[in-house]
Amino acid sequence: MCGIVGIVGTEPVNQSIYDALIVLQHRGQDAAGIMTIENNMFHLRKANGLVRDVFHTRHMKRLSGNLGIGHCRYPTAGSSSSAESQPFYVNSPYGIAFAHNGNLTNADQLQDEVFKIARRHINTTSDSEILLNIFAHALTNNSGLDVTPSDIFKAIEIVHSKIKGAYAAVAAIIGHGLVAFRDPNGIRPLVLGKRSSLAGDEYMVASESVALDTVGFEFIRDVAPGEAIYVTERGELYTQQCAPKAEFHPCIFEFVYFARPDSFIDGISVYASRVNMGRKLGEKIKREWADLDIDVVIPIPETSMDVALQIANTLEKPYRQGFVKNRYIGRTFIMPGQKQRRKSVRRKLNAISSEFKGKNVLLVDDSIVRGTTSEQIIEMARESGANKVYFASAAPEIRFPNVYGIDMPSATELIAYGRETQQICESIKADGLIFQEIGDLVAAVSEENPDITRFETSVFDGNYVTGDVDQHYLERIDRARGEAAKGSPTVQVELSNLEMHNMSN
Repeated sequence: MCGIVGIVGTEPVNQSIYDALIVLQHRGQDAAGIMTIENNMFHLRKANGLVRDVFHTRHMKRLSGNLGIGHCRYPTAGSSSSAESQPFYVNSPYGIAFAHNGNLTNADQLQDEVFKIARRHINTTSDSEILLNIFAHALTNNSGLDVTPSDIFKAIEIVHSKIKGAYAAVAAIIGHGLVAFRDPNGIRPLVLGKRSSLAGDEYMVASESVALDTVGFEFIRDVAPGEAIYVTERGELYTQQCAPKAEFHPCIFEFVYFARPDSFIDGISVYASRVNMGRKLGEKIKREWADLDIDVVIPIPETSMDVALQIANTLEKPYRQGFVKNRYIGRTFIMPGQKQRRKSVRRKLNAISSEFKGKNVLLVDDSIVRGTTSEQIIEMARESGANKVYFASAAPEIRFPNVYGIDMPSATELIAYGRETQQICESIKADGLIFQEIGDLVAAVSEENPDITRFETSVFDGNYVTGDVDQHYLERIDRARGEAAKGSPTVQVELSNLEMHNMSN
């Protein structure tokens, strides 16, 4: 999962892109990058680390220009090399900077095509670089010296015809403008905003609406599945549907876990959807656990807090904050490596013992992925004096790998893989465990926008909306992930304008 942003402004955009990335930091904590354009030259800064650590005053001064894109990344295959950080760049045609959120499911086939047909070299293991080169090659074959909107849209039509998987992408083209597009299933989110001034109209695209709010852009709408956006350097907006068959199948895990509660995605309030999840799960607990003497409902911060409060209201039980979160520790299941994840849990949370001592507590979390964190949190509750510890998950059992940009591709790492609820309960050492029903989860989210009838729910039911994922593919991804986890040297990247122009494709 990553965060992307692109802005065409009437004044320098470096600070606005930085501010947008700060509020999108939850989508990726591994690396960050910004590339701007001024006087037909790219300016780039990218490196491993949080946004606030990657960009210093000296970097911001160099990122001049009224057009730019930004990216915050987390690794989807266990790698944390800075060579994989974005934006990426190709010098032909024109000079294109590119950032991508998602994952391509036919990347291997595409990489072979990029080399044999387009004669382009891929310098990293990132599928984002493959996507960039597919787009660049399509634009090369369908445009002249002057790029028209129809040239852009024809190139993206070709991209859609070749690529499968999840992708929300943004590109900056030297001498022309900003391009953004979304896959035909709309798996990953992308929004469009506008800001008007005496100097003219400014446009912005971003992964979540909260980024628009932060920098003062008005939300216009979500970018539709399969749609492309083109904004010229002069601020002229063009849009076109570029996929012959496009439908909303947004990733439901965005609403469960990833997106900020103050964001709206595809017409759905993330906060409201989580409140609905809590109500439905509370009703299930009330039906199936009526005999349990639950004294207090405690969330595992932070995503589950809205869910837990609604469960407490439904059960008519006290709601308490039993854990204090250290906000400077990254998400545990995103961290590359199980050992690192285990070590981070105790540093991430500390229990308030008075809220546990002698009580039967219901802990609420957004989901259970590997189970490592859940087991340790239950252990912390017992050490703090809890009498009994029950556990509720706002999401159903995660039994299948994710192939659309979330770092949980190996089924054998998932605690629910091949296990029933009671076995999972025993594994995490809870006194009781209850999961949300998948039908209730879908209903909780779609209640906020009934026009969306199908979500991407493959981690729960194994139904992959792109239709090209089978067991052979999953095994291949698992092997690739193991190889990537061996690691590579970490280096920071900051290129001068001259170096940028000397880079090969």
